[in-house]
Amino acid sequence: MPHDPSAHGPTEADLQAVGEQLGRDPRGVRRVAHRCPCGAPDVVETLPRLPDGTPFPTVFYLTCPRAAGAIGTLEAGGMMREMSERLLEDDRLRAAYGTAHERYLAARDAIDEVPQIAGISAGGMPDRVKCLHVLVAQSLAQGPGVNPLGDEALAALPEWWRRGACTAKPGASDPGSGR
Repeated sequence: MPHDPSAHGPTEADLQAVGEQLGRDPRGVRRVAHRCPCGAPDVVETLPRLPDGTPFPTVFYLTCPRAAGAIGTLEAGGMMREMSERLLEDDRLRAAYGTAHERYLAARDAIDEVPQIAGISAGGMPDRVKCLHVLVAQSLAQGPGVNPLGDEALAALPEWWRRGACTAKPGASDPGSGR
């Protein structure tokens, strides 16, 4: 198994890059969950309870502003509505999306179980699609095949990293770890 430096928590360079991406100090970052091919973090894993005690259900948080903008374009084009309609009609898709929800909850509960958010994942799972950003973040963090709708949205995105890093300091990890 290859050594993953992000498995032990974010570096100062990672936190600086994420802060630059978000335009604010990052909160509750546990580790970099995925890196863009440019080397910068694009998904962070957050603590289920922020340092101020606030419950935070979004364990996989998309940080790259270029990816977020491209996903916003998909949302504005009606992709979420179309996916939600398909969930009502397709039993296999609904079952796979339900499994993605369970995997999301398991990842969060493995960090810390927070009773206030028990059973609540993110992005509308398991019944509807209300945020493609979360679904794409899960697909990037947990890999292909975990969230079918996240994978579908990810496949519809342009290569947001082609113009280079969205930050001045992309991070210190191997850029080959991105998708």
